[in-house]
Amino acid sequence: MAEDEKPDETEETPATEAPQPEAEAPAPEAEPETPEPAADAEAPQPAAEAEVAVEGDEVITEEEFEELEETPRLKPEIPGADLEVDIVRDEDSQRGDYRWSEDEPDDEPADGIDAEELEPQPIADAAIDLAAGARYTATGKRKTAVARVILKPGSGVYAINGRPLEEFFPRATLQRNIRQPLETVGYDSRMDVVALMHGGGVSAQAGALRHGISRALIEADPNLRSELKRRGFLTRDARVKERKKAGLKKARKRPQFSKR
Repeated sequence: MAEDEKPDETEETPATEAPQPEAEAPAPEAEPETPEPAADAEAPQPAAEAEVAVEGDEVITEEEFEELEETPRLKPEIPGADLEVDIVRDEDSQRGDYRWSEDEPDDEPADGIDAEELEPQPIADAAIDLAAGARYTATGKRKTAVARVILKPGSGVYAINGRPLEEFFPRATLQRNIRQPLETVGYDSRMDVVALMHGGGVSAQAGALRHGISRALIEADPNLRSELKRRGFLTRDARVKERKKAGLKKARKRPQFSKR
């Protein structure tokens, strides 16, 4: 019985092994169908894009496009530099074909205005009594500077703490500011100024002296008040440096905050 069973096993083995290669055979035929058309469809797209590049209405090839990228970019010129001026002025508003030249001075004002008209004109209706014993006193202030001023008839001499104006105030700008009130009234060469100064700095003392001279002129002629006030000679400049506070570095500056 054992010998009869052996040939049966040999006959059954080929029947089971035969269908395996039949199932594997159609697999390689289906594989090349899917990837091949995908590669063929994608290949022409980058080629078409690389061959031609469009800028506006012009068509540029790939080689020309690479040459444009390699060339350095120049800085653009000022926009509108090549345009021509086409503005035409009316004859009424046109001043004429006037052009500056090196021979002509630069100090001349335009439009035919004289330089004397631009400067402040002295007050013509000032009436100050210039008797021999006339004295007009006033006090001028600016910041912390105080000036006690005395105006008297004379030749326009300034004596400040016993020194002349040019020695006490070497700056020409300060000298011009101090002389403004008397020049405005027209008595700059007919009255002397005697002043006692204390406090403040050089600029503050000059402002206090001008303020005191202006107040003294009002004592001499009250009608000058409106004109002197209009020109700003009677304004009391009370701006003073604010005092330091406890716990602060300055008047309002705080120390830097530190968490630790």
